[in-house]
Amino acid sequence: MKKKKKILISLATLALLMAPCKMAAQNFDDYFVDKTLRVDYIFAGNRDKQIIAVDELNVMPRWYGKKQRLSELPVEGNGQITVRDHHSGKVIYRNSFSTLFQEWLSYPESEHNTQSFENVFLVPMPKDTVDITLDLCNNRREIMTSLTHQVAPKDILIHHKGEHPTPYVTLQQAADTTKCIHIAYVAEGYTEAEMPIFLKDAQDATDAIFAHEPFKSMKDRFNIVAVKSPSEESGPSEPGKGIWHKTALMSNFDTFYSDRYLTTLHLKTLHDWLAGTPYEHIIVLVNSERYGGGGILNSYNLTTCHQKWFRPVVVHEFGHSFAGLADEYAYETEEVPMYPHDVEPWEKNITTLVDFHGKWENMIKKGTKTPTPLSKKEKEAVSKVGLFEGAGYSPKGVYRGVQDCRMRINETPEFCPVCHGALQDIIDFYTK
Repeated sequence: MKKKKKILISLATLALLMAPCKMAAQNFDDYFVDKTLRVDYIFAGNRDKQIIAVDELNVMPRWYGKKQRLSELPVEGNGQITVRDHHSGKVIYRNSFSTLFQEWLSYPESEHNTQSFENVFLVPMPKDTVDITLDLCNNRREIMTSLTHQVAPKDILIHHKGEHPTPYVTLQQAADTTKCIHIAYVAEGYTEAEMPIFLKDAQDATDAIFAHEPFKSMKDRFNIVAVKSPSEESGPSEPGKGIWHKTALMSNFDTFYSDRYLTTLHLKTLHDWLAGTPYEHIIVLVNSERYGGGGILNSYNLTTCHQKWFRPVVVHEFGHSFAGLADEYAYETEEVPMYPHDVEPWEKNITTLVDFHGKWENMIKKGTKTPTPLSKKEKEAVSKVGLFEGAGYSPKGVYRGVQDCRMRINETPEFCPVCHGALQDIIDFYTK
């Protein structure tokens, strides 16, 4: 059997798709109502073949995502969801994402095993019939599988969720709640009796995030709630120690057999806890003293709260899940081939120099060497912009913009100028 030819998206085409287009702009109220269509999918397959299947359709009260720039992507991501008006074919909403499934495909296990993953995506509730297309891309920015399905808003089998939301506390109210970024903390591994601890941890996480620029100066653009999702038992599961706990999200360490990698595979459950609450971006706070976590673009991030690196880690992981920032560290002893050196990464804070234009070249002073030498001066290490080799888990061939950054090491207190600019662009995208 011949392999299905993969569709290659050129960088030029993607730039065109992501660029603002006044002609394509539309008024939210022309196509949508103030509700959320939640679409649950199953992604399944292996390294050679992948499939997407619709699992369930749900409608929830209110829409808390963007209401402007509806057909534009904030960042490319490892996949895109596109909503088209069925009758005209016009694109009326787009968003990007990354998934654990796509990450799993980069591991050797996917060569000989087939596995399925839950995934959940939120789009505004359409007034009329729409066609929804889901594209999953590989690390070469090629579409590896795609699904288009039709949704009729009057379909009687669309489930209604969120009429009785999980109790939550508002930690911060945006200056304009109609044009802001909605963040929800979710409790994982906290019993009912431990909810006061969760609320304190959520406030600590909020303080940590807004101690950093550009969040600090743009604080009034964020609306933040803490959702009190109780667990039967305290703390997440630790398979490596034979510990399996009954928790709200059934999270566990040892994801992909990496002892520090803490995730949940139960995304439907996660969104069930959030149904009816004001949310789009999700931060899961985990009641554990063990170091661990993870962040996935426009999906969620998890961080353990009771270890000494809690504050820098929650900020780091939010950089992943909110803005799609890449890890800027590299393994000296073992290279992880997540970024092919002949393809330009879509992430704004790393480059292979294949197509560096449009990233941070305008921040680099004339005469700066490539690769840029490391500096022993503390101030220069966090401020000088160049092309420092070693990033994206690869010690060679992938470059970061600054020697040290919040996306590189826990000890660095701030985001580098490159990441700062990328974060500010995302905040402006959602709120201007």
